[in-house]
Amino acid sequence: MDNLIKGDKHYWEMVIGLEVHAQVKSNSKLFSSSSTKFGSSPNSQVSLVDAAMPGMLPVINKYCVEQAVKTGIGLNAKINNYSVFDRKNYFYADLPQGYQISQYKYPIVGEGKVTIDFKDGTSKDIRIVRLHLEQDAGKSLHDQNPSKTYVDLNRSGVALMEIVSEPDIRTPEEAGMYISKIRSILMYLDTCDGNMQEGSLRADVNISVRKPGEEYGTRCEIKNLNSIKFIKQAINYEAKRQIEILESGGTIEQNTMLFNTATGKTRPMRNKEEAHDYRYFPDPDLLPLKIPEDDIKLIQSSIPELPDDLKNKFIETFKLSNYDASVLTAEKQTSDYFNDAINSDPDLKNFPKIIVNWITSELFSLLNKNNLDLKNSPVSAKNLGQLVKLITSNEISGKIGKDVLEEMFTSRKSAREIVNEKGLKQVTDQGEIEKVIEKVISENSKMVQEYLGGKDKLLGFFVGQAMKETKGKANPKILNDILKSKLIKKN
Repeated sequence: MDNLIKGDKHYWEMVIGLEVHAQVKSNSKLFSSSSTKFGSSPNSQVSLVDAAMPGMLPVINKYCVEQAVKTGIGLNAKINNYSVFDRKNYFYADLPQGYQISQYKYPIVGEGKVTIDFKDGTSKDIRIVRLHLEQDAGKSLHDQNPSKTYVDLNRSGVALMEIVSEPDIRTPEEAGMYISKIRSILMYLDTCDGNMQEGSLRADVNISVRKPGEEYGTRCEIKNLNSIKFIKQAINYEAKRQIEILESGGTIEQNTMLFNTATGKTRPMRNKEEAHDYRYFPDPDLLPLKIPEDDIKLIQSSIPELPDDLKNKFIETFKLSNYDASVLTAEKQTSDYFNDAINSDPDLKNFPKIIVNWITSELFSLLNKNNLDLKNSPVSAKNLGQLVKLITSNEISGKIGKDVLEEMFTSRKSAREIVNEKGLKQVTDQGEIEKVIEKVISENSKMVQEYLGGKDKLLGFFVGQAMKETKGKANPKILNDILKSKLIKKN
């Protein structure tokens, strides 16, 4: 029932498939030598080929092909030795050729799968239908002039990988996890920079609803979503919209939709096109692409350790939970940071879970508050490892450790420097702690009698008072053991 939406009359299930458009990480475009650099002035990176000037012929970028093959391998997909570039015909102001060079019947990559992991330790495979290469269109700018639309062709011809999933996704959360996993794989492979804000990664969402067990319903496609947050919002709204129509006796029209991020609503853009509407046919200017098996094996040999491999390694080596290992490997910079931290001191290999907690809870919290990512963290992996070592060796308490981390974050000093400068080293001397406890007990005789009378919760009061006396520096375990012993003797 968790995957179902309750309408006024029935329970409904979402059926979701995603088309992810990932910009190939390359210095030049798919069919020309123009730069792909982001943020350049409009129309400054446009060759005669990109502008579709008469007589200009496309020339395939070999590196982009290799990047697509590498991605296909990372998606556990079949690499096709034979693929064909087609012309996808449609008119749009920012498409100078009047067609897009894409792939249809014979894509470069075939069926594959991506695994997503849930917090409860379970996993789910999302099937990949295909990955094909295509050129991007330009960009229409509607907000530069009140009466005109301007066109920037800098993106025209940029290489895209379109990764199409089967409709295996059932919730907005699964969609978000799937996009995150795709993004993670691409970034580990270094085939796409994964920057959704810059448009390097965006998605079209195909969604329909059905009563559980029934045939798939009529789907609508929501175009050009460039954040996981908006993908989830768009799916939620569109599913509810379709349910309301169906429960009131209406039918769903197969439309292409746009999502308004300001209102959180979808609206129809045009009737959904089918393949025959685009009049696909092989591009006569480009020969079929033939990739020898030896070339595929050579690319395969260059594949780095990917998230799932690394996740299994962390589970096996450090006995981490499936969820913790998934969080660590979601971003390459996180797994690299963890590796650097745990390898900064031989003793830390005995405390992997503690390191995970300090990275994913305490450090991530500070980074989020300051709008920073791990790559720009003021606290290096080595320094975080040093902080954890101070805690696990009982030199400082975990509570003081949090204060030290905040100081590390602002001052960029090491944990050891801060602890030494501020005299924060933990009190472990039993005689010293006994004196503090005796003082607390003598000053709170009434509370002692109440505790001995059955108010067990007052133990926390005594611990708090003792910690206050030692400015939080007493070793909690030693303090608790001595305190309980002293209170029992008072009985």
